[in-house]
Amino acid sequence: MSQHDQQEYVAAMEEYRRRRDEGFRDAADSPIPEDERDTFSGLAYFSPNAAFRVEATLTPFREPQVVRLGSTKGDLREQLRYGELAFRLGGVECRLIAFKDVGDPDGAEMFVPFRDGTTGHQTYGAGRYVEPHDTGSGMGPRTVAVDFNLAYNPYCAYDVGYSCTLPPPENTLTVPIVAGEKTYGSGH
Repeated sequence: MSQHDQQEYVAAMEEYRRRRDEGFRDAADSPIPEDERDTFSGLAYFSPNAAFRVEATLTPFREPQVVRLGSTKGDLREQLRYGELAFRLGGVECRLIAFKDVGDPDGAEMFVPFRDGTTGHQTYGAGRYVEPHDTGSGMGPRTVAVDFNLAYNPYCAYDVGYSCTLPPPENTLTVPIVAGEKTYGSGH
């Protein structure tokens, strides 16, 4: 990525974050507790870093299965175990399982809950999410952009009243993903 492209990427990411913070402060359905919104000055983020925008090889499973993922409140949530994302980050081979909504198995959006080397330290202890898009079709492997600068906390990170899907153990990376959203406030 050229220096100009890097600058444009950082500017676009900062604008995205500004709009997100504005929505969290002002939207009626914000996960920020109402009594905190007047003093809410924005979420904490790692600096945008294009090195954490990776090209992953998505290999859809031949027979995707419906699985039940746990949540922060102990309930189970059905997800379609859709495929495997493989990529290199910091010289390390990484793999994550991508899920899809059972009600929209043909949709482009994938759900990738994960934990990494920052989990519980710099980032939310229950893990974070990223939602890459699969615009391909068929069963063969294909390239998908996964931008960890867009990694975000589930709503339970802001208010313990929410119940959030937990990453399965297989979605734990050994490398620290120092990109995306950090822990909110003092954490929950």
